[in-house]
Amino acid sequence: MRRRSLLTLPAALSLVIIPSTPRAADARRIALHHVGSGARFEGIWHDGTAPDPLAMAELTEVLADPGATPPRPFDPEAIGIVWEVAARTRLSGALEVHSGFRTPRVNRNVHGAGDSQHLRASALDIGVPAGRMPAVADAALKLRRGGVGVYRQRGFIHLDSGPVRHWSDASRTTAQSSQPPDRIAEIAEAWRAAR
Repeated sequence: MRRRSLLTLPAALSLVIIPSTPRAADARRIALHHVGSGARFEGIWHDGTAPDPLAMAELTEVLADPGATPPRPFDPEAIGIVWEVAARTRLSGALEVHSGFRTPRVNRNVHGAGDSQHLRASALDIGVPAGRMPAVADAALKLRRGGVGVYRQRGFIHLDSGPVRHWSDASRTTAQSSQPPDRIAEIAEAWRAAR
């Protein structure tokens, strides 16, 4: 009996002493394409336990305003929200990022809110096909994490890691023109002006 106890002791201790490592199945992959700058990221950004520091450094570059020197570190919580919405709605391929981190100058030029989460590197505007917009918006709202702005007329959803809130271009009281503004062209022009 004593011998059996001694043989099982090392196995029991290994459960206590050796920390568990994340499984490969828990790794979170994401593919993003910033349509304004052309920058791309595709790969594992989170190991299932914590964001990967090297991947986050690369995402910071990909999602930054080209005029930002140095770019502000991007918030992993915002990436997590985008990742979860994409997973829940089975969005595949590279997600189109219309806007990520903005400098104050670019934010002013694109008429962004003065307290925009884009200024904090904690917001992404993701292009969504019109037919998928209701399902993606619904999934984002059900998360109850951060801000969700639904811009059906412009073809994107804003997701951020700030306070829980939501809005849409349909709820705006100002008159909408028959031709929606070209958001990507506005951002590209603001970047050119900032250089």
